Amino acid sequence: MANEKVFLLNPLVGEEGMKSHHLVQGNVAQGCTHRHWYLWVSIPTMILLLGLNASWSHHWWTVGHSAISWAEAPEREVRHVQSWNRQEDARRDLDSCSRIPESRRFDCYPERDRVVTRELCEQRACCFIQVPPNLAGVPWCFYPPNFPSYTLRNRTLTELGEAGELLRWNKTYYPRDVFKLQLNVMFEANSRLHIQINDSSNPRYEVPIDVPKATQKAKNPLYTVEYSVDPFGIIVKRRSTGTVLLNTTVAPLFFADQFLQISTLLPSVHIYGLGEHRAGFLQSVQWNTLTFWARDSVPREFVNLYGVHPFYLSLEPDGMSHGVFLLNSNAMDVVLQPAPALTWRTIGGILDFYIFMGPDPNSVIQQYLEVIGLPAMVPAWGLGFHLCRWGYGSSNTTWEIVKQMRKAGIPQDAQWNDIDYMIDYRDFTFDPQNFATLPQMVADLHSHGQQYVMIVDPGISSVQPPGSYWPYDEGLKQGVFINNMSGSPLIGKVWPGLTAFPDFTNPNTHQWWFKNLLQLHKAVPFDGLWIDMNEPSNFVDGSQAGCPSNELENPPYVPGVLGGTLRSQTICASAKQSASTHYNVHSLYGLMEAKASASALVKIRKKRPFVISRSTFPSQGRYSGHWLGDNESKWKDMYFSIAGVLNFNMFGIPLVGADICGFRGSTTEELCIRWMQLGAFYPFSRNHNTEKEKAQDPLAFSESAQDAMKRTLFIRYSLLPYLYTLFHHSHVFGETVARAILFEFPEDRNTYSIDKQFLLGRSLLVSPVLEPGAVTVMAYFPQGVWYDFYTGSAFSSTGEYVKLSAPLDTINLHLREGAIVPTQEPATTIWVSSGNPLHLLVALSQDASAKGYLFWDDGESLDTYEGNDYTYVEFAVDKNQLISKVVHVNIEATYIKVNTLSVYGVTFRPLKVIVNQQSVSFSYSSNQVLTVDNLHLPLEKEFHISWS
Repeated sequence: MANEKVFLLNPLVGEEGMKSHHLVQGNVAQGCTHRHWYLWVSIPTMILLLGLNASWSHHWWTVGHSAISWAEAPEREVRHVQSWNRQEDARRDLDSCSRIPESRRFDCYPERDRVVTRELCEQRACCFIQVPPNLAGVPWCFYPPNFPSYTLRNRTLTELGEAGELLRWNKTYYPRDVFKLQLNVMFEANSRLHIQINDSSNPRYEVPIDVPKATQKAKNPLYTVEYSVDPFGIIVKRRSTGTVLLNTTVAPLFFADQFLQISTLLPSVHIYGLGEHRAGFLQSVQWNTLTFWARDSVPREFVNLYGVHPFYLSLEPDGMSHGVFLLNSNAMDVVLQPAPALTWRTIGGILDFYIFMGPDPNSVIQQYLEVIGLPAMVPAWGLGFHLCRWGYGSSNTTWEIVKQMRKAGIPQDAQWNDIDYMIDYRDFTFDPQNFATLPQMVADLHSHGQQYVMIVDPGISSVQPPGSYWPYDEGLKQGVFINNMSGSPLIGKVWPGLTAFPDFTNPNTHQWWFKNLLQLHKAVPFDGLWIDMNEPSNFVDGSQAGCPSNELENPPYVPGVLGGTLRSQTICASAKQSASTHYNVHSLYGLMEAKASASALVKIRKKRPFVISRSTFPSQGRYSGHWLGDNESKWKDMYFSIAGVLNFNMFGIPLVGADICGFRGSTTEELCIRWMQLGAFYPFSRNHNTEKEKAQDPLAFSESAQDAMKRTLFIRYSLLPYLYTLFHHSHVFGETVARAILFEFPEDRNTYSIDKQFLLGRSLLVSPVLEPGAVTVMAYFPQGVWYDFYTGSAFSSTGEYVKLSAPLDTINLHLREGAIVPTQEPATTIWVSSGNPLHLLVALSQDASAKGYLFWDDGESLDTYEGNDYTYVEFAVDKNQLISKVVHVNIEATYIKVNTLSVYGVTFRPLKVIVNQQSVSFSYSSNQVLTVDNLHLPLEKEFHISWS
């Protein structure tokens, strides 16, 4: 019987099961010495008994949505996956392999440390077909249709959905397979499905962030769930359209201790997110591998960068949208291929998926943020212009820049210092010689309504004489540092030399961190924190003593991390932390440090915290913003920054921006003007550059350049009420601040790849110049009426590109029809601006209606919305009348007046304007703009303005 294979229909599928198509794929009894699942039987037998073709690549069986508990099949002996019988098997299976289209070939040999040969491939029982060079990316070694996977068994109903067992009968080519898994499918909300696959027998590491716990099953889910039983697969569809959103039947499921893999088809090639990587906003599905493992690296394409965000948004063929989030912090690869399809490949944890049903992009992000947490409300001053550089060299030099900015009348809300303020780069110190006047400078900033932000790195110097450096001495005493496998603090090397690394998964570390910051704050009363190097970065690989040789340092599969090993420019994966090994929690380091830093700032200042972090992870928007890292002073870096800003708004971190004018290298005047124009509309706006390069603050350039920069910054400051309201909506509702045009026009396929323009909120279109020497810009306008922000002139678009004039001193801005945007007379600080009169800009829609909102509070107190200490006003225009509705009011509203109204798109010349039943003077221009000045209307009182 060794070479004979007997195929029997599984007797567990009875008559009723056949009638309802509850079929088991490939459940066969085999009278052979090894189990090798073949799914091909004679065509008549298949038609008669099964009626379906079994193939990973094309077909699958499903069981219905209702739960059925299958009788347990007899236990079968676990066997190794065997290589092909070259004489009998290879001839037959070569045909089945070649029939799999290149776009649907899922990689069976993803390791990068060797050239895959036929022999290596067939040792894994996989197909081997070498492809020509013009098919770069297509795997030579890929799964055959009959590759063994898991079997679904014992499906049952649960309070939240369904559960089942997944059984594997064959060992894979990775060590320590988990042969019995627990499947939980939870219908947590009508728009949210939660799928978990975990070891049913042994506890495994799970990401320690707070997620909502559903208490009842969704009553009217927007999705349906179907299953392939053998081999196991799950199929999620949109109920209203039948569109398949998730289909994991296309490749085998792997779940070994250090290798977890699952693949799915995608409904279209339009996929976004999956950060942090440098790329265009629309991800390529042309054999594109994205690696996730927090890494200190200058931003460049095709490498893993500072943060990890395993979330994507996908557009469906009809313009609807959904999102998928894998809650997993281990090193991973995500492979996109042109089927289109996606493979998740991670080396630890569990498979913990959330599917968000949208159906539009904005609601997908809101549903995602319901899981990971809503962003914190930013202090108002955080939305001003920030200035920094590494290499000021002294507090007096820093202070002089601030004074010259004031003298030039250039807006600035915050001054920063990089690590050169410290003593030998040691945290919680400042140089008593070169930065002796730092406390006085900070006092001067505060007296002018400005703020001070200083950098703090996580690496703590470990070589100071005992008793001379409290942060390290106390850290040792409290046991707050990450340890090596021997239980001693792991010692690496960063800016101060040899360093230990705080373990921010340890609650005691948070208290130690707070005490250190408190002592520093007593000397230098900073207002915000810049936390850098927190991947964590390490100038030696692993530690000064190296790393042990074990499965954590050398896992069976290493994702495509920059440097080739998990310890490359960071600490040992085997290092011990309070929550788990560093292998599991590495990419959480920035998140945990941000959480500790925000908490410390709240305790110290009793105000909203302001934290900007380099490394990030899902939920970090609750604690910090992000800047896009150590970019270059190049035009392409400016272009890529737009996609970065859009991505982090999707990731729930709306306070984001790039280093304006570039960090590394020296900028040019033209580049810096254009970048200052773009950066004025980043949610987080900071100009920062490195040491030993030309200065790039506005004062470093010609008078005409300063004027251009100043003009754009004043526009930003005038938009503070609008921008601040957007952040409130982000904090309360999970809306994005900066968003891709496709978010508002998902039915317009022309918008799907646009990443050279973006929207602030739903109403302000930003079209920057991104090329040298250009004095025009090609801007796309979705269908509708758009108004020039500066003049109010209207343009009716059918969905088209338009060449716009873009002289060096101008950035193109347009208002979308139907919007009411509150603006304010700008000043050089947010504090002064916030007391100035309001100017309402109304952009009428084609039916002469519009709406808008204003959120207002004191700009710095904690939890003003939660504590009902705020003002919220709704504005609406209909039938030639604007009405303000005060939804909620506090004392802050009494300080503000509405002074001016501009209405764009009034198609007739009014004879009169009535304000609260009194006739007032007005002006009307030939481009159909109605302007009413000198209104002096109290914000806290409702008002009516009509024109006829």
